[in-house]
Amino acid sequence: MTEPTDDSATGPTTTRVSGPDTFDTVVAAMGALTADPPPMPPDADTSEPFALPVPGRWANGSGRTPREAGVVLYVHGGGFEQSNPEFEHAMAYRLSKAAGRPAFAIDYSLAPEHPFPAAHDEVVAVYRALLAEGVPPGRTVLFGESAGATLVLGALLAVRAAGVPLPGAAVPVSPIADLTLASPSIDAPAGPDMIGRDVLEHIVGRYLGGRPNDRAPQSPLHGDPAGLPRLLLVAGGNEVLLDDARRFAEAAAGAGVEVALDVYDGMPHAFHLAALLEPRPPVGAAFLERLSSWLDRSERDAPA
Repeated sequence: MTEPTDDSATGPTTTRVSGPDTFDTVVAAMGALTADPPPMPPDADTSEPFALPVPGRWANGSGRTPREAGVVLYVHGGGFEQSNPEFEHAMAYRLSKAAGRPAFAIDYSLAPEHPFPAAHDEVVAVYRALLAEGVPPGRTVLFGESAGATLVLGALLAVRAAGVPLPGAAVPVSPIADLTLASPSIDAPAGPDMIGRDVLEHIVGRYLGGRPNDRAPQSPLHGDPAGLPRLLLVAGGNEVLLDDARRFAEAAAGAGVEVALDVYDGMPHAFHLAALLEPRPPVGAAFLERLSSWLDRSERDAPA
């Protein structure tokens, strides 16, 4: 991968990342994941340091404890209605290695049987439980992908509104930030993607179960982002949700939040799942390296 370059003079710090991978090579590589779940490496610590109010799986590749290092709270994607625990456990481990702290992959309740606010409330409850267990908020990171990124942004708004100490950072990858589906890139993406408007309409309808699509926290872009922690928003350059990530980044930066927006040229929705593959495609390696370097700053700046 080439070194990212900042192309933004105002608003969020926007970084475009390019490299040898193409849409076709990444889609083919991600397709290979469906054959077998990636194995959990032998050095992974999957023990449970303490109980939490929602089921999930711990993965620790850092050799550190949650109370010492903080936690990555990983909120998986799947359109609010799908889960693949083996893949999510493997991703939690890779996030733990990259972040240098244990990760917890939450098994939140799925739509349509459990529409909003079930999953939202569970993410908030687990975050509160981590703090109650002595995990330092400033060293805690909320990481979410796709629908999980939507839940992360909504949880941040709810936690701030409740006056609960905020995490040190959050990393929403490809969020559905505006559930009204008004972003231009949904109908005019820069290139081919793996989802489209029809998929998003299905997802939003089943998740909301008749509730409004233009209110926060379920539709995060319709909330006030002022006071949120440092954000690293990530999107593929081809994906239909690129403008959702861009619009939220711009709104947050305009409200005084420290925001970085990384756009991976030519990449589809959920391209970061390439990080699960071994050998790892360049875009997957670049994603984890960027996450690690960005979070290192969060760790240095976090209160003790």
